[in-house]
Amino acid sequence: MPTPEDITQHHDEPAVDPWVGAPPVAEPIVITEYDARWPATFEAVEARIRNALGSKALQIEHVGSTSVPGLAAKPVIDVDVVVADSAHEAAYVPALEDFGFALRVREPQWHEHRMLRGEDPPVNLHVFSPDCPEVIRHVMFRDWLREHPDDRASYAEIKRAAAAETTSAGGVVMDYNRRKEAVVREIYDRMFTAHGLR
Repeated sequence: MPTPEDITQHHDEPAVDPWVGAPPVAEPIVITEYDARWPATFEAVEARIRNALGSKALQIEHVGSTSVPGLAAKPVIDVDVVVADSAHEAAYVPALEDFGFALRVREPQWHEHRMLRGEDPPVNLHVFSPDCPEVIRHVMFRDWLREHPDDRASYAEIKRAAAAETTSAGGVVMDYNRRKEAVVREIYDRMFTAHGLR
């Protein structure tokens, strides 16, 4: 099991290019008001993953902003999927490709993270191995934002500002993430302290 230190350690950007194929191109970052249809959209995506992987999908979690009722978000469903060994791509990537997902990110140095993209609806499917601290962090953050309206409001505010600045500058999604990183880490650190992890 991950230690408190594993869970509370923040992830820095990779030193190597993580992209499979071409990296993202500049496009407007759009933040929309919360859509009450997002939970049902996740359920449909979850069913696709279950159909693709069966029992190989050990855990499937709706994470990210679309998983938090009332939170403005990019209209992209983020999903964490746990498999026996995320480094063993042959065990799950071809099956997911058959169901419309495409491998876009490979990060061996960061918990052997893989990210696949789905387009209809837009999905970021993050694949990790069991007991990965990042899955724990994502679920904790989701639940914290669901229960703490002040932090939810602060997060929505920085998301809108970061999206506007990134779009104005002609940046890409990684630039958007960097612009909101300080506020995200403040919320994480407050959450970790409240849970006795720091």
